[in-house]
Amino acid sequence: MYTDTDRCVRAVQSKDARFDGWFFTAVRTTGIYCRPSCPAVPPKVENMTFLPSAAACQQAGFRACKRCRPDTSPGSPEWNARADAVARAMRLIQDGVVDREGVPGLAVRLGYSTRQVERQLNAELGAGPLALARAQRAQTARLLIETSELPMGDIAFAAGFSSIRTFNETVREVFALAPGELRLRAEKANRHVPKVPGTISLRLPYRAPLNPDNLFGHLAATAVPGVEEWRAGAYRRTLRLPYGTGVVALSPRPDHIGCQLALTDLRDLTIAISRCRWMLDLDADPEAVDEQLRADPLLAPLVDKAPGRRVPRTVDAAEFAVRAVLGQQVSTAAARTHAARLVASYGEPVADPDPEGGLTHLFPSPQALAALDPGSLALPASRRTTLTTLVGALADGSLPLGIDSDWEAARARLNALPGFGPWTTEVIAMRALGDPDAFLPSDLGVRRAAKELGLPSTPAALTARAAGWRPWRAYAVQYLWATDAHPINHLPV
Repeated sequence: MYTDTDRCVRAVQSKDARFDGWFFTAVRTTGIYCRPSCPAVPPKVENMTFLPSAAACQQAGFRACKRCRPDTSPGSPEWNARADAVARAMRLIQDGVVDREGVPGLAVRLGYSTRQVERQLNAELGAGPLALARAQRAQTARLLIETSELPMGDIAFAAGFSSIRTFNETVREVFALAPGELRLRAEKANRHVPKVPGTISLRLPYRAPLNPDNLFGHLAATAVPGVEEWRAGAYRRTLRLPYGTGVVALSPRPDHIGCQLALTDLRDLTIAISRCRWMLDLDADPEAVDEQLRADPLLAPLVDKAPGRRVPRTVDAAEFAVRAVLGQQVSTAAARTHAARLVASYGEPVADPDPEGGLTHLFPSPQALAALDPGSLALPASRRTTLTTLVGALADGSLPLGIDSDWEAARARLNALPGFGPWTTEVIAMRALGDPDAFLPSDLGVRRAAKELGLPSTPAALTARAAGWRPWRAYAVQYLWATDAHPINHLPV
């Protein structure tokens, strides 16, 4: 979008928050860059330059605006909606792969050479993988400076910098303030905000509107005891992260998602935030989704009644695949019971930082579940075979599932497993892999809602009708499900 100058100028002059994250405005006369909704007086048109990423702005020598804090804007919805190499690369960079494995590791995961990855990212985003990772490290450093009382040296290494000198130089260059000055400003602004010992409190931004009912309702209604819970107005769960473990509490607010993180290793902060944003689908573009779905006169009333529905996802694709198999042809309560038994037997114990909380374990890894005795599962024999085959494929790496997965290739691998039909494959594509066009025409709730609305209720006919909903059929499923009184559709009290 950043190449459409007229459209960008209109967005900046109207301070349209819907375009935050789509592009950034660099002001040549001041040397700063802003998000489109910056509250400052818009610069003259001849002084504006539009760039596709914060990293591109920083690489061009611009520093972040202190008023609108463009580095904290929602991410581009393109990385959610697209499945090409650039989108997959961006999802991996946001998940910290460059910091952990370097650019060669990123290239291996994508199946390209490092030169090809560099060329594609520079062509589309104006910055290579190292610059994009550097911008993310700067944002992590800012978060730790402003939300923790850690010494600056600890923050530097937790954010991924190789030295304190590089940390200091980067913070000064990106934010035009020394680390100590950033902390002082934050302390003055947040002097009345209570702090919870041992936790990092954050505000996760999103594009309005956001309807929390089905989003948090689904996560709470399907919560696995010991791993997830809804308590005190927040969805809480344990996290398995590259360097350690964590516990997160997420609560819906009128203009943001409240996030409290307790981590055993602060190097996991960026990854934890990225996975929480992914789980809650916070980088979606609800205006584009709802506009497309409103074009169907039978769907339009559902969209108008409660716009901004998101797709509830997961922080761990392998975990969700196992839970999808456990949930085949059983009730939500039964699926939770089966999953809870696996957690109690094979999950890794963790300590809940909240003494009144009920979180006790991480969900078992595929490697841990590979040791399970099929005879101990209270499941039909065919379901046991499906589960053990899935776990074996996940454990040995022959079935890679993650945010970087090629959606169609993953579908083909899943469909080749015994006991995997269209419903199981598509629900994994929707909620674990993030395909916005995944569709469940055979789902009972979808078919029942379709019939009540006057839509075709047979899978083939409904699929044909849903062609007009593409590429947002996963969101259409959320609106169809919402016609039911099931607890997944209601924000817990």
